[in-house]
Amino acid sequence: MNRVRVLLADDEHLIRGALAALLGLEDDLEVVAEAASGPEALAMARAHRPDVAVLDLEMPGADGVTVATTLRTELPSCRTMIVTGHGRPGHLKRALSAGVRGFVPKTVSAQRLAEIIRTVHAGNRYVDPELAADAISAGDSPLTAREAEVLGFAADGAPVAEIAERAALSQGTVRNYLSSAAAKLGAGNRHTAVRLARERGWV
Repeated sequence: MNRVRVLLADDEHLIRGALAALLGLEDDLEVVAEAASGPEALAMARAHRPDVAVLDLEMPGADGVTVATTLRTELPSCRTMIVTGHGRPGHLKRALSAGVRGFVPKTVSAQRLAEIIRTVHAGNRYVDPELAADAISAGDSPLTAREAEVLGFAADGAPVAEIAERAALSQGTVRNYLSSAAAKLGAGNRHTAVRLARERGWV
């Protein structure tokens, strides 16, 4: 019997260790590598070439969707799934457009996760129904790609000059993007705009 080779990536050591142990009890699954960050997940995937990569959405270095996007190009045979503690609508949309085959909450049991890994490995897709319903009811992001990018750079409180440098834009253009993003979100300032956009998974 060919076992499904699994990569587990989660920056919470305890969760990752517990999952690896529980999945290891399944006859047809084998955890071949573990990672604690986005870059480490990519390195492990390149080294071990897993069948399925189970990626935490929020990891240091690169989030799960970014890792999935790279794997789609570099290792098309590796199917990806995202596990998240907070499924915000925008994240689901980003994940699906990155070719992610599974999108599940961290509240799922290890046994159910094993079933979903098998589903994804077989070439099918699994999206948690509640996360999907939330995504549909929230609608699409009103932000343009540039507005979302500039808001993302503003998320850690960076000054306009620094955002301009990182986005390769003039300071005036950055201010315009920030104010138009705030207006679309009905926010009084960019800090509120960042918070609202984050809550909805749009940045």
